[in-house]
Amino acid sequence: MEHVPPPAEELALLDRELARLDARRAQLLTRRAWLLRALEAPGPTAPWGPPRGPVAPWGPGPGGFAPARPAPERSVQNVLLVLGGLLLAVAALAFTLVSWGDMGIGGRSAVLTAVTAGALAAPATLLRRGLAATAEALVAVASVLMVLDAYAVYAVAVPDADGAAYAGTAAAVLALLWTAYGLLLGGLRLPLPLAVVSAQLPLVLWVWAADGGPLWFSGALLVTAALDGAVALRAGRASVRVVACVALCATGGAGLLVALVESLTAAGPVGAVAPGALLLAGAVLALAGARSAPVALATAGGVAAGLAAVAAVGGVLAAAVPEGWPVVAYLLGAGALLFSVRAPLGVAVVRGLAWSSAVVAAGAVLVSLVPVTVVAAGPVTRLGAVWSGAPRGGARGAVGARDLPWDGMASAPVVLLLVAVALGAVCRWWEGLLRWAGQMPAPGPAWRGAAGSAAVALGWAGLMVLPAALDLSFAAALAGQLVLAVAAFGLVVAGLRAGAGGVAVTAGAVGVAGAVGAGLLSLAAESATYTAFGLLVAVFVALSVALDRQEGASPVVVSAAACAAVVCAVVPVAALGSSLGFAVYEAAVPVLVVPAVTVLVGARLKGHPVAVPVEVTGAAAAAVAVAMAVGDARFLALVLAVCGVLAAGTALRPERRPFAGYLATVLFVAAAWVRLAVSGVSAPEAYTLPVTVPALVVGVLRRRRDPSASSWAAYGAGLAVTLVPSLGAAWTDPDWTRPLLLGVAALGVTLAGARLRLQALLVLGGAVLALDALHELAPYVVQVAGALPRWVAPALAGALLLAVGATYEKRLRDARRLKEALGRMR
Repeated sequence: MEHVPPPAEELALLDRELARLDARRAQLLTRRAWLLRALEAPGPTAPWGPPRGPVAPWGPGPGGFAPARPAPERSVQNVLLVLGGLLLAVAALAFTLVSWGDMGIGGRSAVLTAVTAGALAAPATLLRRGLAATAEALVAVASVLMVLDAYAVYAVAVPDADGAAYAGTAAAVLALLWTAYGLLLGGLRLPLPLAVVSAQLPLVLWVWAADGGPLWFSGALLVTAALDGAVALRAGRASVRVVACVALCATGGAGLLVALVESLTAAGPVGAVAPGALLLAGAVLALAGARSAPVALATAGGVAAGLAAVAAVGGVLAAAVPEGWPVVAYLLGAGALLFSVRAPLGVAVVRGLAWSSAVVAAGAVLVSLVPVTVVAAGPVTRLGAVWSGAPRGGARGAVGARDLPWDGMASAPVVLLLVAVALGAVCRWWEGLLRWAGQMPAPGPAWRGAAGSAAVALGWAGLMVLPAALDLSFAAALAGQLVLAVAAFGLVVAGLRAGAGGVAVTAGAVGVAGAVGAGLLSLAAESATYTAFGLLVAVFVALSVALDRQEGASPVVVSAAACAAVVCAVVPVAALGSSLGFAVYEAAVPVLVVPAVTVLVGARLKGHPVAVPVEVTGAAAAAVAVAMAVGDARFLALVLAVCGVLAAGTALRPERRPFAGYLATVLFVAAAWVRLAVSGVSAPEAYTLPVTVPALVVGVLRRRRDPSASSWAAYGAGLAVTLVPSLGAAWTDPDWTRPLLLGVAALGVTLAGARLRLQALLVLGGAVLALDALHELAPYVVQVAGALPRWVAPALAGALLLAVGATYEKRLRDARRLKEALGRMR
């Protein structure tokens, strides 16, 4: 195969193209470095034009690669200035801590005063000469020196003063000095943010010095946050606003958190008033700042204000209610907060208040879901105590929740139902609520569907946990589960009729969960099992019929409901045998009633989409019956025969004949084999040959009448009736006569299939012949394997793999030809 162009020429072309790309990359990097220097220049912006320095030529460098990108000069300058400032700060710190005691009072004062004055005076001169970065570095050094000055004054002049009070006073003085300095030298960026940082400490430190309690600390933090908010709203520089916003979040959040902790741990309503007042003050401050803030900050301020207001009001109410009910107080506060959407506070603030109400409601729901999970998973424990009688402890004992602290979780169903009712009202009167909200932006239709779905789920959860919360009886718990399941399925139909697909899906999910829970709970008592599953069968049948008649219902959902009815019908039928005192294998026979009914229903439904799923579920029930009958061979043969009859009856329908006919044949043959094994027959050929001969005659007649008929349909069943049992007997026969005769017969069948081009004869005969030969050769293979060294087996396997790999394509073609040859046979 020739290359166009030749490989050597193509390689040279690729090398030249790569060199051009490298050169172009170097040129672009040079241009980028010049643009960065132009943007960082302190003076007027450089003219838009090419860099004055040399530009890399269009071509590869001497080494064939693009030159390394030079570091920007401004970046190098900043690094040098930062390092210099750090070194000066370290030197000042070492001087103050180590060398301070070696000098007299005059020397100390002179050194610190001179160095600090020089660090503060130099930036003015540097700014006039355009050295702004150097000036900023000296300001940073001066900030460290001023802190050291304050420490030196404390250590020498007022060593007996209270440390916290002095630190607070020093921080206040430094904040004032940095503010004045920053306003005086407007070209510096660092002093004003330093003033904001210093201003965070005075009030907190003064409260600490006065041994103030948590509420005083909270008040100091909130006052500091208010000052930060004023700075953030009024400051002209972005750096000052950013620092003030960060400080506002830190101090305001800390102050509200301290007040919240005090409110939660208050001994009574009176004790919760003072923390509540602080929380309300924080809410007012947040609202005042949010009204003048940008949209994102206004929304965040609204959220903070709403949460603080709910905590303030709810804290007082929570301190007055019994244990387990405070969450209801906070939930009511969140509901009352929703009426603030009509207040003239701005769209962003109102949105934040609404989000805070939603956050409180979500938190209340999450807290209340703990008993729901226990009650929902509890019925699984009934699987280990089937028909052991009604459990002790009523509804709580039935779900294994007697040890839960129900006194502290008594409000769980109330919370869930309150939120469900609220969400249901939102879904029901959606348009009216949007008109009432006024300034609030209208959410999309998806929010309405989400509210309806959440209302269904939370309502079901609250009603499900209600019997356990009220400590009702086991019968009440079971009845409640069944009623919930029926109501949920009714809501599925109603939701589809109203066009609320999300509500219908959620109702279907909780309905299935309720049905499973009710079914598991009913296993505790015999009468409860029959009642519950009988009702569930009727409910699922009615649901499938209603959904089938409902426009827009998915055929998959209709089929699922019908299949659920079949599954629920298996349980009482299987339980009937236990009620009559039958053994497990004896109870398998009544279970066959379910697949028999599904066969009749399938014949009645014919081409309906539900027919196939129902019949498949009935077949699964028949498989359960077969598994139950495995313990006794006689009943197993009977069950297999009955299943064969059902399959044969299904095969009478033309659309089911291809699969059901083969299945009926397999079941009949399996039933015959099992019966022969039970009877102790050692020569199965005496019973199978009388069946094989007429079956083959019938096959020959059918092929004469219909030459296009498959050899499997004509001869497959007849040959399998004899060959497969004989193969099983040959594998357990220590003599050589039966394997020899079987091998000869299988060889004849194989040759006949090859000669007449009949696939069934070739495949069945060849498979039986191979297995029979394997049985005869197995002892010799074992002897040879034991005599050979252990390395021979992996060596042979490796050689085989190498041979197959080397001739893989040829073997693949051979396999395809074999497959095509078999496919051409009848």
